[in-house]
Amino acid sequence: MIEQKISSPDFWSQKQQNAQILKELKVLKANMEGFKKISRELQDLSELLEISEEKEAVLLSIEADKIEAGIKNLEFETYLSGEHDADNAIMSIHAGAGGTESCDWSSMLIRMYSRWAENKGYKMDMLDVLPGEEAGIKRATFLIKGSHAYGFLKAEKGVHRLVRISPFDANKKRHTSFALVELLPEVEEVEVEIDEKDLKVDTCRSSGAGGQHVNVTDSAIRITHIPSGIVVECQNERSQHKNKSTAMKILRARLYELGLQKQREEIEQMKVKGDIGWGYQIRSYVLHPYTMVKDHRTGIEVGNAQGVLDGDIDCFIEAFLKKKPFNKTIC
Repeated sequence: MIEQKISSPDFWSQKQQNAQILKELKVLKANMEGFKKISRELQDLSELLEISEEKEAVLLSIEADKIEAGIKNLEFETYLSGEHDADNAIMSIHAGAGGTESCDWSSMLIRMYSRWAENKGYKMDMLDVLPGEEAGIKRATFLIKGSHAYGFLKAEKGVHRLVRISPFDANKKRHTSFALVELLPEVEEVEVEIDEKDLKVDTCRSSGAGGQHVNVTDSAIRITHIPSGIVVECQNERSQHKNKSTAMKILRARLYELGLQKQREEIEQMKVKGDIGWGYQIRSYVLHPYTMVKDHRTGIEVGNAQGVLDGDIDCFIEAFLKKKPFNKTIC
């Protein structure tokens, strides 16, 4: 049906509508490729079972587990029907209450999401980072590229709380720290008009590790959108032009999100706005005096906290996507 629309003579007359149709077709084709891949793997496994010997049972079991994981991933994707669920994700992490401890917690979250992305076969590119004064990071923004990255990771948006014995406390006392995870879709074709007169563009020298090139040229870019007050920064590339291009992409995405927020203004006004601190966390990670990770929205609890910090967060995402509440469920 969609391919018939594309082949019609007047298809390209309406640019915005057709862009959405092409995007839908791309998602459908990607889903079909996923189903075909699983089908081929099942057929291959079936043929191997017929000719295999008993000593090869372990190898066949491993292959079966891989196929099962692929089927589960396809099942996940059936819950991702939002307008931008198939897009790449722009994630930002901000250290909150807790000082150096929170900066270190923010870097732990970056590691957790990078491990999760690696397990998914996604690519993660750092766009901007502000190191902490003693350790960790105060703020970081990165792009996670992969099918349905935004759809999966929207479950992670909110305040994350860590409880542990702080490695920065000589008295070995227990500390609580917080970090905020923000998420935006990477929107390639955004109908957002930006007047150059509304932009304040500042250049500065890159900070942090980066070899001889760092602090040699003013390649880092900070763009302020004066009407909205939105500020975006990028220093990942050595080229000022590339940094500006990436910063503009993030700005367009944030302005697009701002437009959606205005459409939901009445609902948003009814919500309680919180800080990056007590009472606003969506998930708690407790490493002392016991180990447990609990999602406060779904009730999901996991005893293997280290596994979660190593990127095993799919059970939290699945429960959020399915919108099924649980009570003290250990997964």
